[in-house]
Amino acid sequence: AEISANHNGSLKKALETISAAKKAGVDAIKIQTYTPDTMTIQTENKDFLIKEGLWKDRTLYDLYSEAYTPYEWHKEIFDFAKKENITLFSTPFDESAVDLLESLNVPAYKVSSFELIDLPLIKYIAKKNKPILISTGMASLNEVKEAVEIIKNEGQNSIIIFHCISGYPTPIEQANLNGIKLLKKEFNVQVGLSDHTVGTLTSIVAVALGASVIEKHFTLSRQKGGLDSAFSLEPAEMSSLVKDTFSAHVAIGNSKNVRSEVEKISKSFRRSIYFIKDINKGETITNLHIRRIRPGFGLEPKFFFDVIGKKVTRNIKKGDRVTRDSF
Repeated sequence: AEISANHNGSLKKALETISAAKKAGVDAIKIQTYTPDTMTIQTENKDFLIKEGLWKDRTLYDLYSEAYTPYEWHKEIFDFAKKENITLFSTPFDESAVDLLESLNVPAYKVSSFELIDLPLIKYIAKKNKPILISTGMASLNEVKEAVEIIKNEGQNSIIIFHCISGYPTPIEQANLNGIKLLKKEFNVQVGLSDHTVGTLTSIVAVALGASVIEKHFTLSRQKGGLDSAFSLEPAEMSSLVKDTFSAHVAIGNSKNVRSEVEKISKSFRRSIYFIKDINKGETITNLHIRRIRPGFGLEPKFFFDVIGKKVTRNIKKGDRVTRDSF
């Protein structure tokens, strides 16, 4: 569950959101660690103005001033997560954020899609010897390779790569989930989905395509608003997502041609060959004496024409199974 800016500037709400995410059944919660000044600069330069999308006509500095999780909240947030017995980690956006998170003994790091090309930052993170999750929104395959190589060169092999489309929200027809299979093939690591579509369908389908981790933005209430609320799940929806993705995962099974245990009961109701008339010992079986019907305790239907013309070895009653010792 990604909390991001959904605390709406309230530490109390941040803690409540963590608690709600835990109750919804998630395995981990992520926050973001930056300040507006570590993210960008305050300027009237038009380069820094968002020109379209959910946050159109806002400056980057203005946006991050509203969205950020203050550094001074972090210890209390991490302590609270520990008390709630839920894994909490973060996305750092510069080296000072990494240093703060290290002081709080963060168990893993996430690299944002936007920071995937900040190789000096990725190298700094990799040196901390913690598992690293990477989002790939906007990135070319070569850019992903460069980031992964930087991490591996530091001796870190605990990597999860997230297929991601950096659209907020992402139209479902642009989710391009086949990217999951491509990333698995190219990098031979666990692959996840950072999902910015509305609803849960995309995440469930992603599991069927091989995603082993799902990241989804989480809010207590979309109705109460927030910078990320448009593409965030509420508690009941997150709870459903947890159950549905688990169900999708176990439903996939394996590729071995082994029938499921539950089918043993049904197998007895397949068709087989039965006598449908009384026959006296020594009589010749014709197609008027036998039929291929349910249940499945007699000879298999494929032997039907082999049985015709044979003589019965005993007196037969209507409803007797045709077996090899009956002719």
